[in-house]
Amino acid sequence: MGIGTQIVLQDAVNGLLLGGVYAAVAVGFSLVWGVLNVVNLAHGALVMLGAYATYWFAASGHLDPLATLPVVGYALFLFGYGLQRFVINRVIGTSFLVTFLLTFGLQLLITNLALAWWTADVRSVTTAYSGWALTVGAVVVPAVRLVGAGAAVLMAAALAAIMRWTQFGMAVQATALDREAARLMGIPVARIYARTFALAAATAGMAGGLISLSFPIFPAMGTGYTLVAFVVCVLGGLGSVAGAVVGGFLLGLAQTFASAWVGPNYNNIVAFSALILMLVVRPAGLFGRAGHFRG
Repeated sequence: MGIGTQIVLQDAVNGLLLGGVYAAVAVGFSLVWGVLNVVNLAHGALVMLGAYATYWFAASGHLDPLATLPVVGYALFLFGYGLQRFVINRVIGTSFLVTFLLTFGLQLLITNLALAWWTADVRSVTTAYSGWALTVGAVVVPAVRLVGAGAAVLMAAALAAIMRWTQFGMAVQATALDREAARLMGIPVARIYARTFALAAATAGMAGGLISLSFPIFPAMGTGYTLVAFVVCVLGGLGSVAGAVVGGFLLGLAQTFASAWVGPNYNNIVAFSALILMLVVRPAGLFGRAGHFRG
């Protein structure tokens, strides 16, 4: 195997592992956008809270970050339920701009509260296996990133199963298709909205926990991940769990190859160029259909 081929394979592996993180971030964002018709600009702040919760468990309780992921997810589920039920739900029937501005305000509020509590210091979660890696030929696969990508796929599969095979999932899909018809059929729309947002918050929190294993965490980190989720949803298709996964992997590959082969400052240029191209060529994305949420 030539050196050039080795470099390409290593870049491809790095891109797929990064894409797994992006997919974990995007599935909840896609769920809220597809069902509630809310572009949740506070989604990145929920990712940040999940990262800090994981850090707190590791630093204070010396608990394994992977073992605490379900606890972090449950904590963010409760937080997201209350946030939607008592704040966002009050403006859910108003214009798109109002919900857009409200979630933007929530993003700023949560970020600044985190800045006041934890300061702007950059933190990281280090475990006994942080430096572990698998070597396949000449390709090195960091263990924590591999686990993160695998966890992202499992989260997406679990979410798709919930949406497709459970009574709650069917109620969510009915609400996404026609809110008033769902209400007339006896579906508690407000409760469905709150549970949907809570489920998205739980996935965001667990994504933050996975991110803390590989990347530095700080209060303002959420803004970047909100943009990532937005791009991934546009690429993969709004309302599609499979689209969020595929879009995450595509974005991760595009950014990695752009950074390695064009220059370190071109990863976001390539990402947003892909966003614009997809909006022009196929506005519904690769898997999306306007007005539908699909598991």
